[in-house]
Amino acid sequence: MSFMTMGLESGFTIILAIVGFVIVLIAQAKINSAYSKYGKVKVKKGVTGVEVARQILDKNGLTEIYIVETKGKLTDHYDPRRKVIRLSTDIFHGDSIASVSVAAHEVGHAIQDKDNYLFMKIRASLVPVVNIVSYLGYFTMLISIFAGITAYLTIGILIILSTLVFQLVTLPVEFDASKRAKEELLTLELIDKAEVKKSDAMLSAAAMTYVASLVSTLLSLLRLVIMARDAD
Repeated sequence: MSFMTMGLESGFTIILAIVGFVIVLIAQAKINSAYSKYGKVKVKKGVTGVEVARQILDKNGLTEIYIVETKGKLTDHYDPRRKVIRLSTDIFHGDSIASVSVAAHEVGHAIQDKDNYLFMKIRASLVPVVNIVSYLGYFTMLISIFAGITAYLTIGILIILSTLVFQLVTLPVEFDASKRAKEELLTLELIDKAEVKKSDAMLSAAAMTYVASLVSTLLSLLRLVIMARDAD
């Protein structure tokens, strides 16, 4: 391989890294913008995030699931092991489009859990695997530095592949939870048809962060594959 070709491919890998970083930044900026915008738009029903979550849970027979307040911004999540929905302070107490949409989305995950939603079960089974691969992988990468760049890159590729599989499974889980959220909000008349588009915009912006992460991971994988090929 000529020095010119090596230089071009080296420049290409740098571009891939920059593009991946920019994509994630744009997605994060959009979710922050949507959260800021729809966090100021009050729902006509005047219900708060915790009230919405509780109503949807009770409607689906999930009375045993607790809703607790947690710190941070957009740190909301459903814990399937403890059967707890954790809502950040603004979502928990807020009565905005953003608050009820995010709260309903998290309940969507609880409903998935109840229904034994396939992709959620797969994702749950992958969590310990990804954690182990990442933990052992990064430790092995330190050792492989002394074994040569090829071994280092190969292990990096394996780590990214495990992350990629996890992200691929996560996408349908997140999109399905948003779909369930919208259906529940409409069924219980917690939002009206005029507010649906605003709720969709909020949930779509959140979903795009997962898409952006997936694309970024794909670009990182491509970058390491190119580097590994050049190292041979």
